[in-house]
Amino acid sequence: MELGDVITPRTAGAVPDDRIPTLRIQASSGWSSLGLGELWAHRELVYFFVWRDLKVRYKQTALGASWAILQPLATMLVFSLFFGRLAKMPSDGVPYPLFSYSALVPWMFFVNALTQGSNSLVANGHLLTKVYFPRFALPISSLVAGAVDFLLSFAALAGLMAYFGFPLTPKILLLPVFVALMLVTSLGVAFWLAAVNVQFRDVRHTVPFLTQFWMFATPIAYPSSLLPEPWRTVYGLNPMAGVVEGFRWALLDVNTTPAAMMLISAAVAVVLLVTGAVYFRRMERTFADVV
Repeated sequence: MELGDVITPRTAGAVPDDRIPTLRIQASSGWSSLGLGELWAHRELVYFFVWRDLKVRYKQTALGASWAILQPLATMLVFSLFFGRLAKMPSDGVPYPLFSYSALVPWMFFVNALTQGSNSLVANGHLLTKVYFPRFALPISSLVAGAVDFLLSFAALAGLMAYFGFPLTPKILLLPVFVALMLVTSLGVAFWLAAVNVQFRDVRHTVPFLTQFWMFATPIAYPSSLLPEPWRTVYGLNPMAGVVEGFRWALLDVNTTPAAMMLISAAVAVVLLVTGAVYFRRMERTFADVV
């Protein structure tokens, strides 16, 4: 080969044109697969979105990540004053501050997942219209970023347990089950709201009302033991009820065993996740056009 010769793919030993793999990007049709393999291939992009969300969340804040502890702590103080001291709400033999804070830890994670996840597609509309990537990455990254706040508030919960003298029991081994239920519920609802929010921007006005109503429909300020059977089991149709009661049972060793409620909550959470993912995938073809 002499100076000035043009190197072609064939002279460079490249794969012939008819054997070069190609990737065709097109709108999905019908009830296509969820594309989980494609999402796994873009896992580094999810990591980038998580890192970006964390930096934006605590940028130019005086207290930084301390807000993850202060928010449930302030709510716990209000609940302890009005529900614990004034209303004399029962707390299953647990000091009321610890009783309410143990429920607020998973609840705050759920609220942040709904708030951030529902707005994840609209807030990143400039990316949806210009760059192709698995759209599932946006609500999932919002949820994973909230896990940092969850770990910080859970550390504060461990401190409260030590302060009130509540030792760990073997039930703590089942806590990952309730954490998984919390994640499944949060992700399922986030999928639904994120997809609907692209079509109807009323969602951003609905989410604050929804979370407020859902909080009082969840045994956070009161114990589920106030409900007689079979209504207490039916209460498990609210998947966050199973999450909250499961956290208390695993951490505080309360006498109320959430077996039946847990099963119903788990079933509802799985239905929310599957239907939310399918609906999200179904509407994905219109995201770039509508957002």
